[in-house]
Amino acid sequence: MGGSDSQASAAEPTVVVDDITVVYRTKQQSGGRTASRPALIPRPRSQGTSSSTIRTTALKGISFVANQGDSIGVIGRNGSGKSTLMKVLAGLIIPESGTVFAASDPILLGVNAALINSISGAQNIRLGCLAMGMSHAQIDAKFNDIVEMSGLEEEIYHPMNSYSSGMGARLRFAIAAAVDPEILLVDEALNTGDAQFKQRSKDRMRQVTRQAGTVFIVSHSLDTIRSTCNRAFWIDKGDFIMDGSPKDVAKEYKNFIWRINEGNPEYGRKIRAELMESLPAIRTTLLPNGWKRSR
Repeated sequence: MGGSDSQASAAEPTVVVDDITVVYRTKQQSGGRTASRPALIPRPRSQGTSSSTIRTTALKGISFVANQGDSIGVIGRNGSGKSTLMKVLAGLIIPESGTVFAASDPILLGVNAALINSISGAQNIRLGCLAMGMSHAQIDAKFNDIVEMSGLEEEIYHPMNSYSSGMGARLRFAIAAAVDPEILLVDEALNTGDAQFKQRSKDRMRQVTRQAGTVFIVSHSLDTIRSTCNRAFWIDKGDFIMDGSPKDVAKEYKNFIWRINEGNPEYGRKIRAELMESLPAIRTTLLPNGWKRSR
């Protein structure tokens, strides 16, 4: 559909997702109540499922090919599986079935696990960059650029627990953007910060795609997807609904949402089914030399 066919013929693939399914399992206590700490890490199919376990399918048979120079927006309603897909691409979640192939390790924007609230933003820059494999010399060379990108010049030596959530998100973006990834995964970061930060972050992602990289952006902002991306995916309740130009995908998505909200869900489901039916089959039998399974 749309721009994906022409893009595929003009550039080499960087990511191939082959029929992945992700299932979350939530343990249930006696009496029908769910456990207070659900077990949400997908497990191999061979282990089976006990009668006290609830299975929730987060992604259902997702397949696509992403190419060099693609900036791909991922849209969908809350709980549709967008963030789960990013975690699968990053290797943080192992799919129940199917495989992710990648030309290099995808970098998930957001180094939340490495950042510590009790220390300063400057210290977290060093910690986050070390966690991504950068050397001390590389960090020194990039430090000022990271601070400028974050827009936290006056607060960078303050502890992170004094930052707002938006300030923390900007710092995480700036740290992740300091590396030169071939595959960059962005989850909602562009919805934080002022106009200057949004422009700087968009410029950084365009730089990645100009360098023959691939960017995935999860966002609820259709304007962000239209202005930043050359391609868009629509996911709904774990199903891959549409792959096309941001303009076309946003139009169909808005039409679907309007039908649902206006009390005509049957017609909305008809739109959804027809779009899924028209998705082309993905061939993943032939991969470039040196490719590896992502995780």
